[in-house]
Amino acid sequence: MSDYLTNLDGLRTTIDKKVKKSRDHRENWNSKTREHLGTRNTFNSQVRELITEVQRQKVIRDEANAAVREAKDLRAQKNAQVKEAKEQLRQLSGGEPEQQERGGRRGKRDRPDTPAMLRRKIEVLEREFEMGKHTGKNEKKAMHRMQMMKRKLRDMAEKEDSNVDLKDARVKLRTAIDEQEEAHNAVTTAADNAQQAHDLMIKISEEVDRLREKADSSQSQVRRSKKEADNAHQTYIVSLRCLHSIQDILRAKKNKDSGISETSSSDSGARVEVQDLMSKLMSGEKLTTDELMALQRGG
Repeated sequence: MSDYLTNLDGLRTTIDKKVKKSRDHRENWNSKTREHLGTRNTFNSQVRELITEVQRQKVIRDEANAAVREAKDLRAQKNAQVKEAKEQLRQLSGGEPEQQERGGRRGKRDRPDTPAMLRRKIEVLEREFEMGKHTGKNEKKAMHRMQMMKRKLRDMAEKEDSNVDLKDARVKLRTAIDEQEEAHNAVTTAADNAQQAHDLMIKISEEVDRLREKADSSQSQVRRSKKEADNAHQTYIVSLRCLHSIQDILRAKKNKDSGISETSSSDSGARVEVQDLMSKLMSGEKLTTDELMALQRGG
């Protein structure tokens, strides 16, 4: 019987260590669970903020796209006005409109000279004179040609000054071209704004996907740590039950040897307290440190 009690007391010590280890293991996993929950919640909060920004950029993009459509409609109107002004100028001048000086292609060799064309030719000859490209007889020919162009330009200018309709047509064309360019710039600006908002939406959406993956990973860690904590808790409870059973046996033997009744009020109170604490623990209630120590001591 003595060996039996000795072995039982040794088992009690072993299980007591098991209880402590299980409790520490459980608390460690609970701590990790809280840590993973905090990480997950942080990622989810960032995701919500970024989704709000994506929605804001979508509004900006849609508004910019609407502005693009409006600007294109306006540009189409300005293109039509330029075309109309060109045609009016052509009819009044009897030739091609002066728009050719704004970057259009050169016409055929027999195309009538316009003031703009004559000015360019005169400027070219003047530069060539300054560079010394015309000498001797060639110089006289070039000088004569330049004088003829200047005279022709002067005659055309005098004629144009007297033709109010032609002057108005040229002014109308220049105005239409300026408005056409302004409308085109508006289209380009709105399109750039729409593209920038769209690109930013894509970039933020990619970041949202990345953070969601991290949040999902953290949630997996939460589930794992909670499972480990639950397992440790179950081991803790089973170990406590074993510990209490051994303590009951040892207490009963001690009381019997001392002639103390099993219905002693102090022992009965201790057992009731232990049972109450076990009930609280099994129901998932939190126990204080003192209660945990009392539970482990067996009351």
